[in-house]
Formats: sequence, C-alpha cells, structure tokens
Amino acid sequence: MNKTIEIRTTQNVTIEYELAGLRERALAWMLDTAIVVFGYYLVLILMMMLFGGMGNWWGVFFGVMLFLIYFLYNILFEILKRGQSPGKMALGTKVVRLDGKDPEWSDVTLRALLQLVDSIFCLGIVGGLLIKTTAKAQRLGDMAANTTIIKLQSSNYTFRLADILSISSLQNYQPVYPQVRNLSERDMIFVKTALTRLGTYPNQAHEELVEDLVTRLMPLIGVEQRPFNRVEFLKTLLKDYIVLTR
Repeated sequence: MNKTIEIRTTQNVTIEYELAGLRERALAWMLDTAIVVFGYYLVLILMMMLFGGMGNWWGVFFGVMLFLIYFLYNILFEILKRGQSPGKMALGTKVVRLDGKDPEWSDVTLRALLQLVDSIFCLGIVGGLLIKTTAKAQRLGDMAANTTIIKLQSSNYTFRLADILSISSLQNYQPVYPQVRNLSERDMIFVKTALTRLGTYPNQAHEELVEDLVTRLMPLIGVEQRPFNRVEFLKTLLKDYIVLTR
C-alpha cells in the first residue's frame, strides 16, 4: 500500500497527499542527471572547439564544475518552480515542507548537500533504504530540511493544493451546503480519505463506503433528496467546508 501524509497548509487546511515512492524519485533523479550531463558535455565540446587542446588542470576544473552545475541546477529549479525540477515535473512529484510552506533556499541547499552522503557517494543505497523504511519516505536530506516528496495527482478524486487555494473566499465562491459547518475537521478528513480510496481502488467496498457516508451526512446538513452524483456531492461538501471555516 502506498504511503500517505497529511499536511496542514498555511491556509489552515489539512490535505492528504500520497508520498512519492522510490521508483518515481529514482526516475526523476536519473532524468535530471541526464539533463545536467548532456548540457555539461555540450558546453565542454564547445569549449574544446573554441580553445583547442586543454591541459590536465582543465580536467580537474570541469570535474568540479560538473558537481557545481548539478547542485545549482537542483537548487535553482526547486526554488523557482516551488519544489520541482524538470525530472520531478515529468514524474508528477514535488518537494514539500512538512509545515505546508514552500521550500526555501536553506531547505533545498541542505537537501542537495546531503544528497552527497545518502545518494551519490553510497550509490543511492542509504537514500533508497531510508525512503523505503521511514514513515514519511525521507532520506537524510529530507529529515534535515523537514521535507518530503509527494505525488501531485495520485488519483482523479484528489484535490490539488492549487484547486483549494483558488477558492479564496466567499466573494468568489458561493457555498452550496452552508450547514456543512456543523461537521468537524475530522469528519471532512474522513470524507477526503473515502474519496481518495475510491479513486485509487475503485471497488465495491469503497463504493459502498461512499454510499453509506452520503446517507449519514444528508440529515446532518439538512439534505432531503439523495444527490445523483455521490462523488461530486462529497467534493462540494469539502469545498464548502474549506471556504466557510477558513
């Protein structure tokens, strides 16, 4: 079963995310590495064409430059793209802080530096073991920076953070079920979990769970006629709750 994590955002909204697994993280890393190496050798070939033969010191210089470019590549992209390098974009993953904020310079720099220890110098063995065995899928860099990596769209029924933040206030969204304020945050987390599980594992048991959930919620929010689309009904309840309780 895939690991998940709940993060409370700066807007005081609790969102459940599916954590990126070792496969997604390894593929993203390999893609980023391939981009850096390809770009590096293009520059190297251009330099050789412009300046001709190079002495031994050029080899040392370009070896050091390769490491510097790799780290700057990760740091710059994860800052400018809010936790995503091109590899992570391609795999649909993102670095997030556990407190719900976007990663800062210090966070991504610390992750990049400790990648030397848990990924590069040990051929990825330490980092891979930590990602597989820790509750929040964190390698050493993640633990030090208080970050992890999540999947952005693990199911069709998962709200993205951008979807939630776009519902900023009552000025641009009219709640359909104002009585949803009678429910607790724990209730809404349960609703969100039920939707996520139905999207990830669409079987009869989860469909029955959603049906039972709708039945129990209807009298609590004053709904008499059973909604035709159960999933959209529950998603609307989530939106209404977020707007009315923020």
